[in-house]
Amino acid sequence: MGAPLLWLLAAVLLCARAASGTGNNIWTAIDVSSHRTLLTCKLKEAISAPIEGHRWLKGDKVLKEDKSDSLTTEYEVVSDDRSGEYQCIFLPELAGKADVQVKGPPKVYINKKSEYGNEGDSIVLTCKSSSYPSIEQWKWYKENEGEANMILVNDTEGRMSIISTPEKTELHINSADIKEDPGKYICNGTNSEGSDTAVITLKVRSRLAALWPFLGIVAEVLILVIIIFIYERRRRTDDIVEAEPPRDEDGGAAPLKASSAVNEKGGNIRQRNSN
Repeated sequence: MGAPLLWLLAAVLLCARAASGTGNNIWTAIDVSSHRTLLTCKLKEAISAPIEGHRWLKGDKVLKEDKSDSLTTEYEVVSDDRSGEYQCIFLPELAGKADVQVKGPPKVYINKKSEYGNEGDSIVLTCKSSSYPSIEQWKWYKENEGEANMILVNDTEGRMSIISTPEKTELHINSADIKEDPGKYICNGTNSEGSDTAVITLKVRSRLAALWPFLGIVAEVLILVIIIFIYERRRRTDDIVEAEPPRDEDGGAAPLKASSAVNEKGGNIRQRNSN
């Protein structure tokens, strides 16, 4: 093998080592007790670039970040969901990073305890887990009061399908039925360390449910229009009554007082002349 070929092979190996990260340069430890789980990452040797801080991740979620220049960083897991794959990063990220895998039974969690859907719509119920080892098997059940839970599989009742990955499972219900589908749905996740479950309550509303707020607004507007109409009509009637002249006993219009006074004065004048 020629010298140029050896140099080329050496360059490829160096690039592969750089691409794989500097995890081999980091010592990791997991201290598990009944009260806590302490994760530790430590650089085996100092690097040329100064350390600007540390960051701990679980999946895409940032758990902790600091600006310390220490060669050692620790993270204490305080939640019940301690199993999973963690990552410690020495900042800047080129300084080094390593994965820390904490084994344990899974923790299944849901976004909402209750889901709502309209009759005839498609509904999706979702359960997730970021445990380590990953979920090996997902199962779905529907709770039946006084009876054994019904196991749900693909094409149950011709309207249900299940899509699962190690990280999450989805139960798809097509054309939701207001009588058959409401109730409690149970998802179960199992790995080599144990299993866990979560419960989602599904409520299916009538198609007319979305119209009730609109109908309520229309009813309020109609009532307001009727009230205004009655008020205007009564006010107009009162104005007409006030504008009419008073009536005498025979039903004719009574003479105005001013005219009466003039007539009386004229009568007096005529009486004087006659005298």
